[in-house]
Amino acid sequence: MHLPSPYLADRGAVEDANAMIREHGEEAGFAAAARAEQYRVLGNHVHFARWRQIERLITYLSIDIALDTVH
Repeated sequence: MHLPSPYLADRGAVEDANAMIREHGEEAGFAAAARAEQYRVLGNHVHFARWRQIERLITYLSIDIALDTVH
């Protein structure tokens, strides 16, 4: 399985992903996607892109197998 690593602009993205996982559990990815959609509707492309990346990070973290080389 190949899933590209998500782009992380800053540490805040990881903190936001962690907060979403704590608050929403298995539904965290959907919650992040909903937040991204809210920003898209508002026309805020910067926050839209940020929350899409957070959604991808949550998905990446939810997979139980190694996706890359393990050292």
